[in-house]
Amino acid sequence: MRFDIKYLTSFSYPEAVRSSHNVLRACPMSDARQELLFYRVATTPASRVFSYVDYWGTRVDVFGIAVPHTRLEVLVEATVQTRETGPLTACPRLASLRDSDFLAEHQEYLEPSPHTDWGEPLRREAEIRAVNAGDDVVGAVLALHRATATAITYTPGSTYVGMDVNEVFGRKTGVCQDYAHLMVAMCRSVGIPARYVSGYLHPRPSAEVGVAVTGESHAWVEWFAGEWQGFDPTNNIEIGDRHVLVGRGRDYGDVPPLRGVYAGPFKSSLHVKVTITREV
Repeated sequence: MRFDIKYLTSFSYPEAVRSSHNVLRACPMSDARQELLFYRVATTPASRVFSYVDYWGTRVDVFGIAVPHTRLEVLVEATVQTRETGPLTACPRLASLRDSDFLAEHQEYLEPSPHTDWGEPLRREAEIRAVNAGDDVVGAVLALHRATATAITYTPGSTYVGMDVNEVFGRKTGVCQDYAHLMVAMCRSVGIPARYVSGYLHPRPSAEVGVAVTGESHAWVEWFAGEWQGFDPTNNIEIGDRHVLVGRGRDYGDVPPLRGVYAGPFKSSLHVKVTITREV
């Protein structure tokens, strides 16, 4: 599929903000599953945008506003061609994940991170699910994927960014980033490398050509079994051509869509809108 994506973030302030500095991660990647055809960032008030690629391979756009303003708008426009994910070509045994060279190579995606620091109850649950699934990595991850998808009820507003993954596990409610953090924590707790993925999702499986719909900023998981493979535990599906990848990292903290600081009033209001149009 080919998608046109518009991602608009608006901040309003009760008094003038004197200046701000902002860091944006919203640009879709190009890889074997998708190709970025067009990308543009525009801000109001206008600013110069500087870009670089961070440690995790995500494009970062940096901009500052040096004039007083009571409203800031950041508009991202992108066109992306996606493809279906191919089948797995490897199915290693769980025992192979204990090799010292493998552990050293994937250490960053095996250790707890600030949003995936699992406790003993969560680890025990993951271990039971993985052991009961057999001795291969794919079977274990499928079991953990199903466990994550059924452990949480999707409830907007029930959690907040940065909530402890063990609290999410106990509450049994959350949103996409909570599903992703929980599955990442479960995988890592039993020795399976896993990483957090941010992106966009077209919400309609049968997307109509030329129809603009309200899309979503979304999060899912990639895990390693000889090659990286993706699952979307929020929707209990594999990653397909409706998923548009933006960035990867250990958890949400490595790929926040927009983060910044400003000099001005304490309070502000935020509005975010994602519009996705299928073109092909």
